[in-house]
Amino acid sequence: MGIKWVLHWQPNAGNTINSQIRNEISQCAKSINGVKEGRWKATLTFYKPMLREQASAAEFPREFLGISVLVLLEQPNKYYFVIRGQKIVLEAEQIIQTIMEKLQSYKTRVSLNFEGSQYQLGDFQLRVGKAVLMQSESLRGIVMEMEYLPISSLDKSRQIMEEFFDIWQEALSKRSLPGHFTHVEPNFTEYGLSDNYTSQHTAVQYAMVTTQLIASAQAMQVARN
Repeated sequence: MGIKWVLHWQPNAGNTINSQIRNEISQCAKSINGVKEGRWKATLTFYKPMLREQASAAEFPREFLGISVLVLLEQPNKYYFVIRGQKIVLEAEQIIQTIMEKLQSYKTRVSLNFEGSQYQLGDFQLRVGKAVLMQSESLRGIVMEMEYLPISSLDKSRQIMEEFFDIWQEALSKRSLPGHFTHVEPNFTEYGLSDNYTSQHTAVQYAMVTTQLIASAQAMQVARN
């Protein structure tokens, strides 16, 4: 596995996100010689505890996130949990979802699907897709994974990632779209993660990006009202 950045589309003030913008972004990947390689998909679920006694509330995280990133072909049967309050990230087998259902200790609050297309650009892979609520086609955001395959060290890859991101932003700017991609790197050491990139790093990034998507959607709702 190389290094990944997970980014989200930040619309300009007063603008909304729509399918046309996502299509333009996909076309931009092709315009810089990206070769389409197929589809990718990730699912992120917010869980909340099913408390039988109010007194036990403090014993459980108020909420945590479960993440299934199907593009992780090297980890096809893994499931990831991120507990943001305690800065914990865990890797488990997919069967943990069945176990949780039977135990009835947590229930799904909301699920988001991320899905789109994957493009190869030399040593880089771009995955551009939409974020939609499960059982709904209502567009909640646009997400992009940017991966540099040859290196697995966060520190050694940072300059290369930044330079490629600048090239990508410049190509996008020529399309005069009402917004831009933003990247905020989590503090991975808070989660006990090292410089060597793993799927757990990806899970933490999805947790952060989802928080940013929700904040952006709420801000747009407030602006409309």
